[in-house]
Amino acid sequence: MSDVVLSVETREAGGKGAARAVRREGKIPGVIYGGDKGPVSIAFQRNEIIKAFNTGHFMSHLVEIDTAGERQQVIPKDVQFDPVSDEPLHIDLYRVDENTRIDVEVTVHFINQEDSPGLKRGGVLNVVRHTVELNCPAGAIPEELIADVGTLTIGDAVHISSITLPEGVRPTITDRDFTIATIAGRMAEVEEEDEAAADEVPTVGEEDGEEAEGEESEGSEE
Repeated sequence: MSDVVLSVETREAGGKGAARAVRREGKIPGVIYGGDKGPVSIAFQRNEIIKAFNTGHFMSHLVEIDTAGERQQVIPKDVQFDPVSDEPLHIDLYRVDENTRIDVEVTVHFINQEDSPGLKRGGVLNVVRHTVELNCPAGAIPEELIADVGTLTIGDAVHISSITLPEGVRPTITDRDFTIATIAGRMAEVEEEDEAAADEVPTVGEEDGEEAEGEESEGSEE
């Protein structure tokens, strides 16, 4: 069952002109396609869409839509945003059931950063992928992926093989064990170089002492 339920209206006309007319009414145009039915033009209530986006689950979870009392499950496939206001202008929905396999981006969450030996030394967490594209049943999309960096030191990396995926879920990239993040040592290396340079520089007293010894040697020869 979806956490997001939207009431939508069907639209007879399609095209840019009809979409503009829908927006003038304060609604958001869209289309439903896929499955064994043809595409259907629809209109969303703007306040419902904004609320759905605010849940944080809209783009990566099943959505249930209600059209005149008939409910069906869909997954958002594409959203066009206004470049100025960043509000949705058009939404494409794809018909699915809970067993339909889909590709979806899932956010990676990094835990135990405070315990990482590499980060304690001044290293930095270099995130290569903030999200990972997964192939999974539409009814079993993970909320997030957990990457534990608590034991990693400088030079270590988190690969996709390091992350436990739910049963039936697999990455869409299957030809390599790709990198999710690394512990980079830039800051730690700079500190070590500075410490080494400080050890090599003689103190003022040492330099003065050497010069004095040299002058005394020259005087004794005269």
